[in-house]
Amino acid sequence: MLYGKEHVDRYQATDGEEGHDWQGTITLLLTTTGRKSGRPYTTPLIYQPHGDDYVIVASKGGDPSSPDWYHNLQADPEVQVQVKGDKFRARARTASAEEKPELWRLMTATWPQYDEYQTKTDREIPVVVLERVKE
Repeated sequence: MLYGKEHVDRYQATDGEEGHDWQGTITLLLTTTGRKSGRPYTTPLIYQPHGDDYVIVASKGGDPSSPDWYHNLQADPEVQVQVKGDKFRARARTASAEEKPELWRLMTATWPQYDEYQTKTDREIPVVVLERVKE
C-alpha cells in the first residue's frame, strides 16, 4: 500500500487531483471485497494503462506473501476502480505467463523498484490486469 487512508480519502474527495500523481508515478484506487469479512477495502496502487485495461502489480514490497488485496480479488475478481474522477467496475485477472514479460516491463518503466522487490522474494510477483466491465 502506498500511504494509507489519508491518500484514499484525499484522492476520493478531489477526484484524484490530489493523490493520482505520486512520487513521479501515477496511482489508482482499487476496491476489493474482503474474502473473509465481505467488507470493501480500498487500496491506492501504482498503475499503467495498457490499451483499454489498467495494469497493477501485487508486489507488497517483495514480501514473501502477496498483499491482502490480491488474495481478495482471487476470491472475488469483481472490483471497483477509480482513476482520477473515472469510477468503474472491473474484472481483475492475473496476467498469463505469455503476457507478463511485456506488462512487467511496462510497470518497471514507471516504478523500477519492482525489479528490486522481485529479488527480495522467492514468490513470483503477480501482475494484474483490470478489465473495465462494459455497462
